[in-house]
This record gives sequence, C-alpha cells and structure tokens, in this order.
Amino acid sequence: MSTNKPLRIALTKGRLEKDTVALFESMGLDCTAVHKKGRKLILPIGESIEVVLAKANDVITYVENGVCDLGVVGKDTILEMGGSFFEILDLGFGRCKFAVAGKADSNFFEGYETKVIATKYPTVASSYFDEKGMDVSIIKIEGSVELAPLLGLAGAIVDIVETGSTLKANGLEVLEDICDISARLIVNVASLKLRKREIESLVDGMEQIVKI
Repeated sequence: MSTNKPLRIALTKGRLEKDTVALFESMGLDCTAVHKKGRKLILPIGESIEVVLAKANDVITYVENGVCDLGVVGKDTILEMGGSFFEILDLGFGRCKFAVAGKADSNFFEGYETKVIATKYPTVASSYFDEKGMDVSIIKIEGSVELAPLLGLAGAIVDIVETGSTLKANGLEVLEDICDISARLIVNVASLKLRKREIESLVDGMEQIVKI
C-alpha cells in the first residue's frame, strides 16, 4: 500500500543525524534542505521522505506512537527505553560500547557486599548485574558519571565508552565490557504493514550502502 504523504523518519540530532544524512546522500537523495535547515525541525529529503530532528529518547516515542514511520537511534537508547517497534537494520555508524568502569585498583568484582553503581542507564545496569547474579545498588546520575567513583559515591559506573580518553583522564579504566552499540533503524509496527513496499525499498537502498 502506498500513500501520497512522504515517509517520515525521526533522526537523532547531532552525530547520528550527520551520519544518516551522509548515508542518504550516498543513496543519491537530495539533502539540501537539511544542510540549510536553520531552526527548522521537519525537512524534506528527496521527493518522498521527510525527516524529523529530535533527541534520542523522543525518536523512539515518535516511532512507537506512529507520528513517524521510521527512526534512527542508538542501540543504547533502545536498550534503556525499550518500546513497541521493529529494529530492522544495524547502520554501522555511531559505534561504541557499554562498559563497567572504575578505579584500576578497586577490585570491584571481588567480595560479596552490595556494590554501588552510578549510571545514566539504570535499566541497562540493572539487567547486566542481574544476569551476573550480583547484588548492586544503582544511583542515577544525569551529568558526568565519572565523578561518582572519584567522590566515593559509587564503586564503579556503567557508561558508554568510545575511546576511553575521558576515563583515563580521570584515573578510571574499563573493568568489563557489557555490549557493543551502534545506530539502528527502527520502524513503527503499523507502518511496516501499511507502507511495506515503500519501507522495504528504502531499507534495501540503505543496506546496499551500509554493506560497502
């Protein structure tokens, strides 16, 4: 089934937005409107696509509620938020990882006492330590989570690590990797049924570039 309205795709602002636009341009789509967006948040891509620029959590909200057909968001946000949508393609960019980090001499995984974890991602942290059978107390931090072990608030942190330079600069190191992260393409459940042909065509084009 096809409609007269363009496919609407929510893009995570910032690096993932730029990488996705570069992917669209590699597919031959005209992204001039995005490059000249000014303060506009809804912009045309080519003749049949419309992008919505949003924060990561909102990308999932817009896709889940059907106001956007598709979205590009990091796996970190998917793991933390969950939701009702299909995750259909690993786009290969925005690569980093979730990790447990702390002071090098902390011996964090030894002993049987309750461990204190500071993180911006309590769902991810809780799930990880539940699987390990460890008793932990999780403290949600909104800002620089690296401060928590330095101030004695927590024994370790769960955070996203890309290069590790921020950890190293603050006397911390990765104690254990949790999982790899990258940008993912998600799709609304109803949209995949109602606009299957259009979505599959777009995804096929994206896959051809991603696999190069």
